[in-house]
Amino acid sequence: MPGQRYRVVHLTDYRYGATMLDGYSVACVLARPTPSQQVVSSVVTTTPEADEYDEREDVFGNRVVQFGLHSPHDGLTVMAITEAVIWAQELPRVDVAWERVAATVAGLRGPMALDVAPFAAPSRFVTVDRNRLALFDLVSQSFRPGRPIVDATIAFCTQIFETFAFDSSFTEVSTPLDVVLASRRGVCQDFAHLAVGCLRTIGLAARYVSGYIETDPPPGEPKSIGADASHAWCSVWVPDHGWLDFDPTNGIVSPSRHVTIGWGRDYADVAPVRGVVVGPSSAQSLAVSVDVSRG
Repeated sequence: MPGQRYRVVHLTDYRYGATMLDGYSVACVLARPTPSQQVVSSVVTTTPEADEYDEREDVFGNRVVQFGLHSPHDGLTVMAITEAVIWAQELPRVDVAWERVAATVAGLRGPMALDVAPFAAPSRFVTVDRNRLALFDLVSQSFRPGRPIVDATIAFCTQIFETFAFDSSFTEVSTPLDVVLASRRGVCQDFAHLAVGCLRTIGLAARYVSGYIETDPPPGEPKSIGADASHAWCSVWVPDHGWLDFDPTNGIVSPSRHVTIGWGRDYADVAPVRGVVVGPSSAQSLAVSVDVSRG
C-alpha cells in the first residue's frame, strides 16, 4: 500500500519588548525516520540567522538542534519544514495478554532494557506514584485480567477519547495529572501524559510521542493555513513487535495521518523550542503556527 506524503511548516515566533544581546535555544522539530515514516527532508532555519548551529541525537535518538544568536536582536523566528511519507503501522501479529507483557518488561536485561525500561518509570510530567490509585482505576476498566494487549490498548484509547473532553483553554504544560483526572478535560498533551501514566502504573512501557496530525476543517469550510498544531500521542511496547502508536485524543490506534518528530518519557524530553535570552527585563510574546498539507 503506497504511503501518503505530507509537508509540514512549523513557525515559532518570539518578539521581545527590548533588544536582546545574546540568546541560546534548543529545538526538537526535525522529523526522524520510523518503521512507518520515511523522512524526505527536514530542515530548520532561523531569523536572524544563527551565529552558531549544531545538530545532534539525544539519548532517545531524536534529532535535536542547538543554536545561538550572539548579536543584538529584538525577535527570533524558528521555521522547520518537513516532508515525509507516512504508512499505517502494522498491528502486532501475536496479541499476548497484557500481564505477560508487563512481566517481560520487568524482566528485561541488557540493551533491550536500556531501550525500553526508561519508559516504564515515572517522569517529570507523569507522576505515577502520586496518582497511582486513580490511574489504576481508570486503566483497569480496559486492561482487564487476561485481556490481550492490543485489544486492551484499542479499548483504552477509545475509553479516553469518549470519556474526556478536549478543551484548549483548560490546561497548560505544567498542569498536573490529578487535575486532568478530576476535570476529565484537557488537550492532546494531557491525554498523552494520562495514557502513558496509566500504562506505566500496570507495569507496561509507554512513551510520549511528539509530532503533527493533519486536521480536517468543518464541513463546507476551506482548510485554514496555520490552523494545524503540534500534536502528542503515545505508544506502548509489545514484545517481538516493538512500539504500537495510539492517539487517545482522536481515538486512533495505528495512525496513518501522524508525522512523527520524536519521543521521550514525557513532554519535557521533546519540547519543540526552548531557550534563554540575555538582555534588559521586558515583556515577551510568542506565536506558533503549524500547517500540514498533503502532496
